[in-house]
Amino acid sequence: MSAASALLERDAMATRAVDPACALCASRERRVRFRAGPHAVVTCRACDLTYVTPRLESGELLERVYDASYWNSPAPRERGYGDYLGDAALYRRTFERRLRALQHHLPRAGRALDVGCGPGLFLDALRAEGWEIAGVEPSARARAAAQARLGAGVVQPGTLADARFAPTSFDLVTFWDVLEHVPDPLAALRAARELLAPGGRLVIETQDVKSLAARLLGRRWHHFKYAEHLVHFHRGTLRRALEMSGFEPLSMRAGPGGKYVSRAFLVERSARLAPALPRLVRPLARLLPDALWIDLGDEIVCVAQPCEERD
Repeated sequence: MSAASALLERDAMATRAVDPACALCASRERRVRFRAGPHAVVTCRACDLTYVTPRLESGELLERVYDASYWNSPAPRERGYGDYLGDAALYRRTFERRLRALQHHLPRAGRALDVGCGPGLFLDALRAEGWEIAGVEPSARARAAAQARLGAGVVQPGTLADARFAPTSFDLVTFWDVLEHVPDPLAALRAARELLAPGGRLVIETQDVKSLAARLLGRRWHHFKYAEHLVHFHRGTLRRALEMSGFEPLSMRAGPGGKYVSRAFLVERSARLAPALPRLVRPLARLLPDALWIDLGDEIVCVAQPCEERD
């Protein structure tokens, strides 16, 4: 059993885990896709949302899943990142590329909020383009790194529910690889809706559970990380979540959902397909460039705008 699974099983025994209803429609009618240790990956029979049960309660998630080791995880296939700060240059390049690809959908540089901003690399890319920036990040270690990069006061602690921003105070709100981590994604989206000014834009990147890669890999899909990836959207369920939260999707596509990765990342993730595969991949990886752009087409990048208010 993985360390993450053992953690959840222990907390479930201590009644700290919950068996949630569907985060979109509140139904408890579901079918089990597969089980992995104490977890089940299920799909709602009413609205087709896929999610993980049981999961830790919200407070326990922040304390136990997103602790300091999340950013230097000994088992990044199961939880967190191998060395996020060590790979900061790769993530910065990734965000620059994503920002260029989305530029025609975004308003002129104004005020932007990045939810779950981590060490602030996307905010750094935005600031270089003339944006006034703010972030929210629950991890103390990531916030410290963001503060060192961006300056004090740019990133608030906690979640979006904890943040104190004035309504309609942002022209852009972003969720990069965040919405799948949130126990109540509708509440997060509705909070973002309140913060957007007229003409503002919402950008979401999240994994696509109906993508070809997800369907081919099945339970070996690298985004099935049970302790942290709580909800798995596809285009239909993401559209429904947006519409329920007061948004109109403008664009929903796979690109630019890739990222720059190191050769070590490829070797480490190959074990998801077969435990012995890294031994074969490692010598071949030495022939590859230091940074590779990888896009399996299993991410959704969505741009949305607030629906017009009607009398």
